[in-house]
Amino acid sequence: MRVLSGGIQHETNTFAVTRTTVADFIRDSHLGPDFGDSSQIRDRFRATNTIHGGYLRGAEQFGVELVPVLNLRAYPSGMVTREAFETLVGELVTRIERALPADGVLLDLHGAMVTEDYEDAEAEIVRRIRSVVGEAVPIVVTLDLHANISPALPKWADAIIGFDTYPHVDMGDRGYEAVQLLSQMVKGEVNPCMAFRQLPLLTLPPMQCTLREPMAGFLNELHQLESRDGALTATVAMGFPFADIECMGVSVIAVSDGDSALAEEIVEQLAKRLWQLKEELQPRLVTIQQAMHVSRDAEGLVIFADGSDNPGGGAPCDGTVALAALIDAGFEGAVVATLCDPEAVEIAKGAGEGGRVRLPLGAKVDSRHGKTLDVDADVLMLSDGQFVFGGPMAQGLEDTMGDTALLGINGVRVVVTSVRKQCIDRNMLKVAGVDLESVSLLVLKSAVHYRADFGEYADVMLDADTPGVHRPDFQSFKYSNKRSGQCYPLNATAVLEAISSE
Repeated sequence: MRVLSGGIQHETNTFAVTRTTVADFIRDSHLGPDFGDSSQIRDRFRATNTIHGGYLRGAEQFGVELVPVLNLRAYPSGMVTREAFETLVGELVTRIERALPADGVLLDLHGAMVTEDYEDAEAEIVRRIRSVVGEAVPIVVTLDLHANISPALPKWADAIIGFDTYPHVDMGDRGYEAVQLLSQMVKGEVNPCMAFRQLPLLTLPPMQCTLREPMAGFLNELHQLESRDGALTATVAMGFPFADIECMGVSVIAVSDGDSALAEEIVEQLAKRLWQLKEELQPRLVTIQQAMHVSRDAEGLVIFADGSDNPGGGAPCDGTVALAALIDAGFEGAVVATLCDPEAVEIAKGAGEGGRVRLPLGAKVDSRHGKTLDVDADVLMLSDGQFVFGGPMAQGLEDTMGDTALLGINGVRVVVTSVRKQCIDRNMLKVAGVDLESVSLLVLKSAVHYRADFGEYADVMLDADTPGVHRPDFQSFKYSNKRSGQCYPLNATAVLEAISSE
């Protein structure tokens, strides 16, 4: 059985000012300007907790000849340019066409990519691949939990499998599941029947977390439903609310073995249960001043999740609101990680370890995340920022923060990087010279993913009340798409019967 795999992943924040280009995909994919080949993709993702890592593991288990043709990603940011989309999708389609014939196709996509031409870019990707491989070749798509799914995507795919967890600790398992399902389809053992619904519901990252209620309990209910006889898989995509598009928001998918009524029933049960939880899915935010007060009273580590400036959701990762307050308070034991400012890193490198410099720090991308701080800083450590994920998310995958400087400013330490990177793994602090035991208040540029590796070490975890393009507060954004005004909580009178079906 010969199966082709490919992927292009991007989570697009349409409120972010920085456009996403081909160069961003080249930089963040670590496969070179020629986008790499099958062997490079295998080497990068083998034995990692990623979708393609799961593909490779599943292929070995089920006797599948897997041919990875392309796998590219760019860190979340603003809209993908027309040139980038056409270049990369053209390359993907060309490589798939050259690799044919194949018994099936696996696509490692995100589900929230927005381009200058396509609001649901993933649907367009699958449509183009379908036109090349034909109707008879099954296509299984894996998506992020934050996918914004339009009715077009289920039209072109035979089956869709989304992440169950946030933090995304099940990526490898979902890739493995996709290989297993595709293998069964090719052998004629199952006949997938897919049901899809969009809910009139918008949710924000903090409460989408499946490690806390109500999502932890909901996930158990989902697993019970997809374990029913005849059910193959079920997915809830909580949506990415920072994309101002018509298909934004929550959607549910169920795939059964030839039983359309069962798939529809599972979808309806999931939709009704989510609707019952809609009020519990709205977050409660805490200021940095309140966080400092909590930290003074806490016995252990307090984490202040500065999700408004989360680069994992397209923010610049150079916001200074929390940092400025900590510096003003001289809050010893506080660490901010990470703040992306290549200029500041270069100045620190010029001074060298042990040096002291005056430099402008942060808030250089836009004016929505604070003001640039003029600070006197001690250069505590310099590093190349190279690390390997040791926590559950992407475990085993190599990555980099670029040249990195650990600065000390009035008792506060800040990890300053050259590459915009969400701090979700303790190894990122370790290579920067921070021992977690020396930290009392940790400000992380992350909304939820940090919980996978940092959560068990925290006494208290707080959702930050700070400004930014990833702020978990719908009132901070002016949506232009018509559908947003029909959805809860922007429309407090929205009803479940408004679900669309196709």
